[in-house]
Amino acid sequence: MSRHDRWGRIGVWSGAWTEAQRSTGGALTGEYADAAAELDDLGYGTLWLGGSPSVTYARPLLELTSRMTVATGILSIWQHEAADVAAQRAELERDFPGRFVLGLGVSHSKLTEHYAHPYAAMKEYLAALDAAAEPVPVRDRVLAALGPRMLALARDRAAGAHPYLVTPEHTALARDILGADAVLAPEFKAVLDTDPDRARAAARDHLDLYLQLPNYTSNLLRLGFTEDDLRAGGSDRLLAAVFAMGDETAIARRAAAYFDAGADHLAVQVVTAEPGLPREQWRRLAGALPLEA
Repeated sequence: MSRHDRWGRIGVWSGAWTEAQRSTGGALTGEYADAAAELDDLGYGTLWLGGSPSVTYARPLLELTSRMTVATGILSIWQHEAADVAAQRAELERDFPGRFVLGLGVSHSKLTEHYAHPYAAMKEYLAALDAAAEPVPVRDRVLAALGPRMLALARDRAAGAHPYLVTPEHTALARDILGADAVLAPEFKAVLDTDPDRARAAARDHLDLYLQLPNYTSNLLRLGFTEDDLRAGGSDRLLAAVFAMGDETAIARRAAAYFDAGADHLAVQVVTAEPGLPREQWRRLAGALPLEA
């Protein structure tokens, strides 16, 4: 079995199901239930729960699907006690063997009241997961790693890394640090729109929040972008580096660059100017991207 069999080559990253469960108290009905089942039928390998979900938010999606892996992308270590997380994961493993992966991250100082010493905090959190009554196996957890130290920790103490807002160049650097055996599953932003001005407008609107968060901006500066690139929703150069924009062929060509750089799996986040689930775009990309290993 290759290291990406569990994940598939292509997954879907979305905060929609997290937001829906927060508004309903945990239930998923209507279009959200239908969309999850359809993604499973379309052949996507993993559904990544964005928006800082808890482990419990994975259960409805596991119940609605029969095949896909469901992963947190990511669970903030500041918001959930490790012992509780381990117990909740163990329940999912009993009910849905091998179908849940715990994605962990340190979030951001602007979003977390008690943010401090993130690398040391992650090491302590992983140790607590190891020491729990029902430990979380290394193979069932990944880290939202960007910098060299966190990537090395993802290599040594987890199954691998799930970096967010990265380029193929970062993917190549991450693969060098992770080595040949760890999973590398970057998030991949796609704007399925052939109008360049409209596509860039949607990308800038989406990117504006992230360019206010130092963990992301520091990583982009390490990759050679400048402060000018980070202003006003991002320069054209930055947008071209962190988004795939255009038709299905253009999206697939950009995805290939990440795979060529060492990615095992891409967690595709479809970015649109319209609210709601981008179900038509998911269908179109299912026919254009390499869903199977």
